[in-house]
Amino acid sequence: MNQPLQLILGGARSGKSRYALNQGDEGCFKKRIFIATAFAGDEEMRLRIERHQKDRAGLWQTVEEPYHLTETLERQAVHREGVVIVDCTTLWISNMLCGMGGKILTMEEIEMNFDRFVGTLSRVKCAVRIVSNEVGSGVVPDNLLGRQFRDLQGQLNQSVASIATQVISMVAGIPVKIK
Repeated sequence: MNQPLQLILGGARSGKSRYALNQGDEGCFKKRIFIATAFAGDEEMRLRIERHQKDRAGLWQTVEEPYHLTETLERQAVHREGVVIVDCTTLWISNMLCGMGGKILTMEEIEMNFDRFVGTLSRVKCAVRIVSNEVGSGVVPDNLLGRQFRDLQGQLNQSVASIATQVISMVAGIPVKIK
């Protein structure tokens, strides 16, 4: 990897996305790509996505990809210079578990997607910022789907953190450097 890989972790509404977007070094990047994994399953989410798209307009090229994240990252980051933000792996995992791409994947299929994703991250030519929720600090979910999600999120966070050049934990909008 030629450029830094940054993992930005935190709870919901902790400032992860804002931090990923506003680090102040965008001026040195000719190309700025924002890969969004959100799926507009209801009107509130559709309006939220629209608002975020408008906030980034003109500064970032937005690529909407709720399901085929690895392939999109490969196209956007492996052979380019610049910066790519992936926001966020949490929704990507949810989309795979709940079938937002047309098919519910098994745990094994999702883990294979993780391996491909981490392999792609290790080959990128541009700076990459991965936004992800930290879900391991809460209670053990009381249902199988919740536990599977929590386990997958923790597994992916650990895999990305192991190859990241920097890991940031967001607490109430304040970045705390972990690695």
